[in-house]
Amino acid sequence: MAQHFLLSPASRTLSIVKIAKMSEKQAETYFRKIRWSETNGKPICPSCGSFSHYKLSTRSIWKCKFCKKQFSVTSGTLFASHKLPLKTYLLAIAIFTNEVKGMSALKLSRELDIQYKTAFVLLHKFREALIENRNEEPLNGVCEMDGAYVNHYVRPANNIDDRVDRRRYENQNPNKRCIVVVRQRHDGGTDYIGSRRTLTYVLHNENPAGIAQIANVAVERGSVIHTDEANAYDNLHALYDMQRVNHSVEYLSEEGACSNQAESFFARFRRMQNGQIHRMGNLYISNYANEIAYREDTRRMSNGDIFKDISKKCMKTIQSNEWTGYWQGNHRISERLGA
Repeated sequence: MAQHFLLSPASRTLSIVKIAKMSEKQAETYFRKIRWSETNGKPICPSCGSFSHYKLSTRSIWKCKFCKKQFSVTSGTLFASHKLPLKTYLLAIAIFTNEVKGMSALKLSRELDIQYKTAFVLLHKFREALIENRNEEPLNGVCEMDGAYVNHYVRPANNIDDRVDRRRYENQNPNKRCIVVVRQRHDGGTDYIGSRRTLTYVLHNENPAGIAQIANVAVERGSVIHTDEANAYDNLHALYDMQRVNHSVEYLSEEGACSNQAESFFARFRRMQNGQIHRMGNLYISNYANEIAYREDTRRMSNGDIFKDISKKCMKTIQSNEWTGYWQGNHRISERLGA
């Protein structure tokens, strides 16, 4: 029997010990090579794109000779105006990478000996980098589509006579949201590897209009879609080759229809929700769902490659408007709903 990839040495190419032994200068060099990879780490002015500059003797800051503006390796990125050492950010990315089911801000604050508020914002910046740089190209081939509800729990009354039917719409939690996942199966020939790419969306509920909008954006016309028998997917028969499975009877239909890859996504998401995060605000559910989608899609990559990929995404993402001054009241004002 072949060894599982996650148990092989090829999956372990990143050591937190090596990062911890890095100097601040080495950490800066690493970030420079990631941000300015086309010049092998030679700084480029983010304001005018000039290569002509000089470094200040007092700080790790360059001053452009053309536009006269000062900049650092993190200027204009998620880590702009950073107060922590650069090595700490590398350690945070490495710890975030190795947590296969997500991680809590409390744990990160303990690992790095930083305040909880700092760890909370830092983790959300990582999630923002992942969702801002995700591949939005439509899926094709054989895809699976399903939905699951979050934030729908309503605590029942103590006395049984005071309890209400929580299946009725008027008795449900108004914060209830539906996460819709679309997963493209991997064409592995005779070897069934699983999914190739995952896209996630958030709706108020699993309704035909929202599902049709998501399918129109996320799946190429003529593709095969496997779903359950929820009536929200009935309208897709006109545009896609639909394969349906009745989960009250079977997991896999006689024709081969199933949504097991979608269910595996929700299994990992529930482990993050119940075991790590515990409470997810509706404003940021889309970021949490996309994080698990990214972890599912990179499950066959080494932790070193994932670390480099997340680092690059963070340096490519511009300074966040939502996570700059978050604890001073600068919050996202609307949910990221639909497609």
